[in-house]
Amino acid sequence: MAAGCVDENARENLVITGSTTVLPAVERCAEVFNLAQNEIGVQVSSGGSGRGIQDAASGLADIGMASREVKESEVKQFGNHFVEHLIGYDAIAVAVSKEIYDAGVTSLSSEEVSKIYSGEIDNWREVGGPDELILPVARIPGSGTGDTFNEMIMGSSRAETEGVEVNAMENAEIKTLIVQSDKAIGYLGIGYAKTGDIRAVTLDGVAPTAENVKNRNYKLARPLYLYTWNGTSKIEAEFINFVLGPEGQGILEEEGFFPAASSSPEGPA
Repeated sequence: MAAGCVDENARENLVITGSTTVLPAVERCAEVFNLAQNEIGVQVSSGGSGRGIQDAASGLADIGMASREVKESEVKQFGNHFVEHLIGYDAIAVAVSKEIYDAGVTSLSSEEVSKIYSGEIDNWREVGGPDELILPVARIPGSGTGDTFNEMIMGSSRAETEGVEVNAMENAEIKTLIVQSDKAIGYLGIGYAKTGDIRAVTLDGVAPTAENVKNRNYKLARPLYLYTWNGTSKIEAEFINFVLGPEGQGILEEEGFFPAASSSPEGPA
């Protein structure tokens, strides 16, 4: 997946890879940024937070998108040269199909969700729904969304989720699986849960609203990052400044995220 109509006469290319959660907003930012000038051509592709962080460190990308912080294991593997740029906030929605929601499952506790994903709860009737088996859907390893969910709900980013029957690579796949099944439950970026025949349930009685995310009352609130490596070059800073500016932050809001209270990055280190 690539974004941005790069001018053939662009003098410098900027490659960005990583989080599928951050992707839609950064893709749109790249499209607007590319049309506004012809000196820098931004190209964006997905692959998950782990890929973005690895690509930034290895030089395969100039900027890595991530829906989590860099792990200690990644710092140990690549070195402590990551530069973190907070661009906004997201909520991970715990979502069910419209059929399950309409049947009465509009709220779940963290403990109930944990038991669903560990396999202890396997029928919707156990949480106030119909007498139907639950189809839990999760993200594959390396996903920032999956790591955050496992850490906050299951107790560890390496937690066993024995109840999971289907693993998906991207948020869009999670959404499709929930829409196509009247028994599924999944977790995905809140921007993906605002349209279509899926419904975000409240978690521990708290809805993933802007206010609840910003004040961290919602348990699965998380920051979103762009990572550069060993400093921030002039062209990297120029695009990140755009994302952090009024137009870029407006795009993030349109994509269902919440703006960052962040200062602009410095130029070359």
